[in-house]
Amino acid sequence: MEAKAQRAQERDGMKDIIAVIFGLGLMGNALLFVPQALALWRKKTDEGVSLVTFGGFSLLQIVSIVHGLYQHDPALTLGMAASLMTCGTVTALTVYYRVKRLQGQGR
Repeated sequence: MEAKAQRAQERDGMKDIIAVIFGLGLMGNALLFVPQALALWRKKTDEGVSLVTFGGFSLLQIVSIVHGLYQHDPALTLGMAASLMTCGTVTALTVYYRVKRLQGQGR
């Protein structure tokens, strides 16, 4: 019986390690959108940025947040919320600069 308890404890320890790595990976994922957001902000143009791609990423992140909430998975929920903040910034800036550019072309 003692060996079985030890294996269960080892599995729980491994689950915790994997959860931490997963959370760090999600935070890394969120950071990957920052350079694009900074480039948009500095250049003040949406040219070369796919609204479909970043809008799609944002929608998937919203779905992942809802899933994380239902599954009571704080790592998934917080990681996807961080990704939504950074990717959502790219999406919002792209929409803003695209609207501004298209309005300027209409004049």
